Amino acid sequence: MSAKTVLITGCSSGMGRQTALALHRLGHRVYATARRPESIADLAAQGLHTLALDVTDEASMVAAVREIEQRHGAVELLVNNAAYGLHQPVESAEPAEVRAQFDTNVFGLVRLTQLVLPGMRAAGRGRIVNISSMAGRFSPPGGAFYHASKHAVEAISDSLRLEVAPFGIDVVVVQPGPTITEFAGTAVDTMHTAPAADDPYGSFRAELADMYAHKSFTRRGGAVSAEAATRVIVRAATTARPRARYAIGGLSRVVMTARRLLPDAAFDAVMRRSFPVPRSAAPLN
Repeated sequence: MSAKTVLITGCSSGMGRQTALALHRLGHRVYATARRPESIADLAAQGLHTLALDVTDEASMVAAVREIEQRHGAVELLVNNAAYGLHQPVESAEPAEVRAQFDTNVFGLVRLTQLVLPGMRAAGRGRIVNISSMAGRFSPPGGAFYHASKHAVEAISDSLRLEVAPFGIDVVVVQPGPTITEFAGTAVDTMHTAPAADDPYGSFRAELADMYAHKSFTRRGGAVSAEAATRVIVRAATTARPRARYAIGGLSRVVMTARRLLPDAAFDAVMRRSFPVPRSAAPLN
């Protein structure tokens, strides 16, 4: 397999970092990126190219793609990995939080894809790997906006796959289940676990934060290691004939299959057993 020019977002930690290292070890020219260049300085010391890239900043994205194209002609493999999880009840989420969630997880992914596609089309080849999630196939209490962003990634990828195939470009979706990375800690940080006394969702958010911190993102909760997830991402990025989707982890496959097969009422019952839900106050007499 010939060396490819690779651009990966969100390489400061977790799957992005490990994917960058794995592809570098395979001999590819890897451009690892992050909002804070100092967070990936050690990757440069290991021989990877590093760039500052903020997927919520147009100038940052344009500059990164332009630099790579000036050096190598085109980005041949784009891994859209940068994302985080906002977990809030729909009623109490701040509009600015919701916009920030979609700016990072959806609009940044779309814009960076738009920027690399002309070079891929001119070369007559390329691959875009979008890191989605099993979250793109269902939505539990407290997860509306993060899961909606991953539903959007799924829909965008399906359309894009058909649109760019005639130009020799593959589009692949990777759907991790819970993965042992820093994601859970970031998700907990969005839950505002010190609510006001009259907050109807206060105890719900506290229970949700506890679940994310101590249960769902551990091996006991069915999570897979970042190393195992990385192996699947690398396969999706490098195999000669990629599938449209790669699910990561048994829990991911089970939940997505259940969502597809169960009627809504039955799947809602599964969600209520698996996740905390808000409790209404006792009715007044």
